[in-house]
Formats: sequence, C-alpha cells, structure tokens
Amino acid sequence: MRWTTLALALALLAVQGELWLGKGNMPQVVSLRMQLADQQRTNDAARARNARTAAEASDLKEGLEMVEEKARAELGMVRPDEILVQFAPRGGAAGTSAAGTSAAGTSAASTSAAVAVAPRR
Repeated sequence: MRWTTLALALALLAVQGELWLGKGNMPQVVSLRMQLADQQRTNDAARARNARTAAEASDLKEGLEMVEEKARAELGMVRPDEILVQFAPRGGAAGTSAAGTSAAGTSAASTSAAVAVAPRR
C-alpha cells in the first residue's frame, strides 16, 4: 500500500511537472493568449484604418464629379468645348435690383442660372 501511494504521488508529480514545465506549459499558454489579444487589437486598428482609407479612395474617385460641379457652380468653370449660357431674372441683370434681395430674403444673384452647353459635333 505504501509503495502504491508513493508511485501514485510520483505519477502525479510527473504529470504536474509536465503541465508546468513541459512543452505547451501553462505560462507559455498564458503568454500566447496575451500575444493573441494584442494582435487582435492591432488587427482591429488596421481594419479601421483600411476602412477609412477605402472610404477616402472612394470619395476621391467619386468626388471629382462633386468638385467639378462645385467649380462650375461657384467659379463658372467651363470646358474648352462648351458654351456658357447664363439666365438672369426678369427686370435686368442679376444682382442689380434696387433692394438687393427678393421678397423671400435671397439675393437676386442667387436666382440666376448658368448652363454649360457642349456644341454639337
């Protein structure tokens, strides 16, 4: 009986020793779990950065139309093969009304419209 108890105690020590000191031991598992958590945080940050970059790229691709529209409206941009036609409100040129604003409170200049027309080929 005494030998059996001693043998079982030694076997238990061997199993515990392998668990704590052998390949795939507990401290290594804990260390790997911490590394995994750090890597997942890094990956999440990289995914967010990639999503922002993709959105910026999409805006740049599609944004040229918006930039062109804004340049046409605010700066009067026309292409070399286009003719600019402006319409003024009745009663004179845009912005020359006596009050300077209409009854709605908007300036008379804002009621004019500009249209760029490409010539026929």
